[in-house]
Amino acid sequence: MASVLSYESLVHAVAGAVGSVTAMTVFFPLDTARLRLQVDEKRKSKTTHAVLLEIIKEEGLLAPYRGWFPVISSLCCSNFVYFYTFNSLKAVWVKGQRSSTGKDLVVGFVAGVVNVLLTTPLWVVNTRLKLQGAKFRNEDIIPTNYKGIIDAFHQIIRDEGVLALWNGTFPSLLLVFNPAIQFMFYEGLKRQLLKKRMKLSSLDVFIIGAIAKAIATTVTYPMQTVQSILRVSQFWGPPRSGSSDT
Repeated sequence: MASVLSYESLVHAVAGAVGSVTAMTVFFPLDTARLRLQVDEKRKSKTTHAVLLEIIKEEGLLAPYRGWFPVISSLCCSNFVYFYTFNSLKAVWVKGQRSSTGKDLVVGFVAGVVNVLLTTPLWVVNTRLKLQGAKFRNEDIIPTNYKGIIDAFHQIIRDEGVLALWNGTFPSLLLVFNPAIQFMFYEGLKRQLLKKRMKLSSLDVFIIGAIAKAIATTVTYPMQTVQSILRVSQFWGPPRSGSSDT
């Protein structure tokens, strides 16, 4: 219990939350373009640069930052939960023993499951808020009118039921392999570098972190697309008459 409630786990959790919030703020416009490309099929032939210019032209200069606060709030909570759980479980399981790639993967997976079950409602709400007011090419997408995070929770529960807050949970559970794979490669690369030097620099940590994240994202990207579509499922209207969809 002392390992779970340790100061070290809290520091890791806060550092992970702050780091993720900073990174997301810097690259938020790119995440906006990613989400539009995933859920609006009419945009899929466009490049990221073209989509961003299109969004700014049609919706205003600040449109790429629409939904920043709910996304940052969800990301902060999500990463705090993940890093706290990851480091607490690792401290309990390893107990001074030498860590291994397999143990890192298992701990990362369990931490990811805990994170998904606790924070999916936040991600459902922030995904919809981020898309609210967007101009879609797909005419079957029905816009919503949420006044904020609390109102979004209220409307989703009232109109769709409590379980709608966990839309996309299944692909999200599969996506726990993303941070698990990321941490497996990160810890593995870090151990390899520490064999050659006593201490890692900030640049070393940045590079191995970027490599690990790139590998994890590439492997799990198809499931991220499915997850985004399920989270905004209420945006999709009924099939139009004469539609050839099956």
